[in-house]
Amino acid sequence: MKKKNVLNLIRYHTEHNDAAFRNEAYNIAKEFDHAGDSQLAAYIIALLSDANTLVPQSSNSDIKSEFLEKKIVVKASLPLPEVIADDIQGALNAIGRNIGIHKFLFHGPAGTGKTESVKQISSIMQRELYVVNFSSVIDSRLGQTAKNITKLFAEINSFTRPDQTIVLFDEIDALALDRIDSHDIREMGRATSTLLSQMDELSEQIILFATTNLFSKFDKAFIRRFDAVVDFGRYTKEDLIDVATSIMNDYAKQFSFIGKNIRLFKKILSKAEQLPYPGEMKNLIRSAIAFSKPNDENDYLRRIYIALIPNGANIIQDIRMLRDQGFTLREIEVLTGISRSTAAREMKGTCDE
Repeated sequence: MKKKNVLNLIRYHTEHNDAAFRNEAYNIAKEFDHAGDSQLAAYIIALLSDANTLVPQSSNSDIKSEFLEKKIVVKASLPLPEVIADDIQGALNAIGRNIGIHKFLFHGPAGTGKTESVKQISSIMQRELYVVNFSSVIDSRLGQTAKNITKLFAEINSFTRPDQTIVLFDEIDALALDRIDSHDIREMGRATSTLLSQMDELSEQIILFATTNLFSKFDKAFIRRFDAVVDFGRYTKEDLIDVATSIMNDYAKQFSFIGKNIRLFKKILSKAEQLPYPGEMKNLIRSAIAFSKPNDENDYLRRIYIALIPNGANIIQDIRMLRDQGFTLREIEVLTGISRSTAAREMKGTCDE
């Protein structure tokens, strides 16, 4: 423990800044642990834990902030490729071990599950989720954005129960890529420098996640501020089909008026040259179901085919082309509404010509 730690403890005590006092004490405990005195470190943490139970608190639900919005997280399934799911589990493990890994950057194309994964982590860990409102932070007035960033992090560091909280900078490129004013280089640099310095000073008790789909444009100095970086752009076509199938199964359970034909659904996906990422795919499936014809349980499949297959609107009217794509008579009947016997006669007539 250094003189600085003692002075900080005295200052925070006289200022009645309980959150800062606890954070400083946690840092001291960590230093003792690193120095080999794990018993003293454990004793300090035990004292702090007891102190937390004696102070009247309502989690962080009393937070009033112009920069943070509390999000209500609804539990929902989130299918992910195994390689990404493993990294998410790794993040959960790191947070649970409380060894100072607490800043995570999720990057990848839109719709790959970055934000939803943070919500899932919040739900699994039973922590409140606060999302930064960038429209309140970014200000066109000279120097104001940097001041707002400082105030934002001061609020975050003063959480009464950081162990029950997650902070999300969704699409952090709004700050990190200097979009404040492209004509004012000094203002851009000031805001970015402030963001970097504030991230360095962030309490290890705070779990911070950031997301972006512009990772390649980030400066290395910014990326280094994060303890772990997870790439969400690692979907194979097989992964996309598996995730889409999981989404389709969920909708099939919700809506009894659609015919459940997962085999044909997967076959349609396999014929697509390019599949959208899960976020867009979910919207595509939902729209196909919503706009499908009443009393026609298969119409949503036709709509999905037309949406995914190039020139699908024309192909679906041509039995021969569907046959050439490898669809069976039963599947052609579902996709076109033409009976199998009629389709068989038409194809036979074509072959006889």
